[in-house]
Amino acid sequence: MCQVGEDYAEPASEEPPPRQPGREQKCVKCKEGLPVVVIRAGDAFCRDCFKAFYIHKFRAVLGKNRLIFPGEKVLLAWSGGPSSSSMVWQVLEGLSRESAKRLRFVPGIVCIDEGAACGLSPEARAKALAEMKLILQTVGFPWHVVALEEVFDLPPSVLRCFAQEPVGTEGAYKAAVDSFLQQQHVLGAEGAGDSPSLAQGEEQLSWPCTQDPQNPQSPDRPPTAAQTEALSRLFDSVKTLTAKEELLQALRTHLILHVARTHGYSKVMTGDSCTRLAIKLMTSLALGRGAFLAWDTGFSDERHGDVVVVRPMREHTLKEVAFYNHLFAVPSVFTPALDTKAPEKASIHRLMEAFMLRLQDQFPSTVSTVYRTSEKLVKAPRDGCAAGPPGPRCLLCMCALDIDTAGAALLSQGGPPSPRHRAAVLRLPCEHEGLALPGPPAALHLGRGPAPQPELLPQGLHRAADPGVPG
Repeated sequence: MCQVGEDYAEPASEEPPPRQPGREQKCVKCKEGLPVVVIRAGDAFCRDCFKAFYIHKFRAVLGKNRLIFPGEKVLLAWSGGPSSSSMVWQVLEGLSRESAKRLRFVPGIVCIDEGAACGLSPEARAKALAEMKLILQTVGFPWHVVALEEVFDLPPSVLRCFAQEPVGTEGAYKAAVDSFLQQQHVLGAEGAGDSPSLAQGEEQLSWPCTQDPQNPQSPDRPPTAAQTEALSRLFDSVKTLTAKEELLQALRTHLILHVARTHGYSKVMTGDSCTRLAIKLMTSLALGRGAFLAWDTGFSDERHGDVVVVRPMREHTLKEVAFYNHLFAVPSVFTPALDTKAPEKASIHRLMEAFMLRLQDQFPSTVSTVYRTSEKLVKAPRDGCAAGPPGPRCLLCMCALDIDTAGAALLSQGGPPSPRHRAAVLRLPCEHEGLALPGPPAALHLGRGPAPQPELLPQGLHRAADPGVPG
């Protein structure tokens, strides 16, 4: 029965009331600005705080390691991609007068034109180079554009490991800073008498080799048709995409180091991000390079001796780099790579990258966990190599080779080698599988007399044909 006092209105909704305008989420840093970037769950930053956070991570990596001394020439390896472009912009802002703590090294930029290896047409290569040179002229650093074909003109000395310089200690770094500040004070005092301000003296010291970017040190010499054809044949002879990517990385590294040595740079900066290093760590494990993970993914890589490779972007994820470049209009140039539009299972690199990014999408701490694991790796010398002279090195990656040290030690003592030790096969990492390089085969002949003719193994490695050594 209906009652007189019953309320026939609709029941109240259980949905929460709409959020009031004054209760929006605020920046986790300043607690005032509206967030524009959400890096992780709960980490929302406004524009200014995100910029300060991003710059601080870059400066903190350099300040914590203290490998780059004031006044030192540093070569920035720029590919045109997001990470390396962001690294160049960090250095550019760090050297500006408005910076709170100015960077004190002297930068230069090197760019490797890899269009021939990636199958680009001459018109596409010319267009990409024009875009890169426009950005380089805007930056204003001394720059060097080198074609990958110039690898055929490199001297044989690039395959030799130069004497390694002693690692700078804390006292050496402080002494270098004091000397730099003293020179800066002297230049400022000399410029105060006949120049408007001290800033000109600082600028003169910071840029002792600054030049007109339109007239760089390395002349713009296009590669010849014969060099381009030879490079194309070299990459066509490599059957798998995995081996092609490893070969391209080795040639690129040799060219960058040659430019650094030619123009007096003692450090090389690369734009490897945290995400990229985590993928590289897992890829190196799959390729059998576990013994060299500390060099491949650490902050510094001293395997080349006189030139040290550093990775100052290793604390930044690809997501942070993409947000920073978008918010602050950092220019970049897209150039197709070897694995562009390649299927997921085309190479070990692509497969591991897809695996890591898919896992990161489901578990957001995947990349950071793998990266923090790489930080705990120690560059320990190999057994028997700590006190003695350095052993033979791989011509591709310049890492120490894993050879039969027992046979080598027996031969060095003058004793006759046994049939088991007449040929010590160099066990190359498996990522070098299928690479056909000119020169002697990858086998060290320890027997007396002429070296036997090598035979080709199924995986592309050479083995000395010795009837006394079982296959």
